[in-house]
Amino acid sequence: MYARHGFQLSHSLCQATLEQQTVSEASKDIKDGTAAEWSKVMFSDESKFYISFGNQGPRVWRKRGEAHNPRCLRSSVKFPESVMVCGAMSSAGVGPLCFLRSKVNTAVYQEVLEHFMHPAADQLYGDADFIFQQDLAPAHSAKATSTWFKDHGIPVLNWPANSPDLNPIENLWGIVKRKM
Repeated sequence: MYARHGFQLSHSLCQATLEQQTVSEASKDIKDGTAAEWSKVMFSDESKFYISFGNQGPRVWRKRGEAHNPRCLRSSVKFPESVMVCGAMSSAGVGPLCFLRSKVNTAVYQEVLEHFMHPAADQLYGDADFIFQQDLAPAHSAKATSTWFKDHGIPVLNWPANSPDLNPIENLWGIVKRKM
């Protein structure tokens, strides 16, 4: 079912057993949290990785008449190939990566949650309680997505408005991109 959206998972699917806790309780518990409380948070995010690079390369200075000189030309790609990657991390470790071939809308995101994030939580936390952290992307903040979390008993930490750099997984994406 998840393959129709172009998902490719890097782990086997498993079912997580999670204890019930409401979203508001999770937010109260962690607001001014200790290290032990923050260790229960599973941070998730998507990031786009470019496989080929476009016109972001170095500029070439040339003199008049050198427009077609081979040492003054550089190849470029107008629309570089890219892949969307979903990941999760916590104090317990990192989850496997999920590669998407389609745009992330509410339906796609819920399938990612079902077939990727849920098993990743099981891998990182086992039967222990955890709190899920996501940003305010439209697919993440959709009413249907909130309902999915409530139906599965997964508490979600409230994301502060205009805080794109709050999620520590952004640092991990930066490391991966530099190594690429």
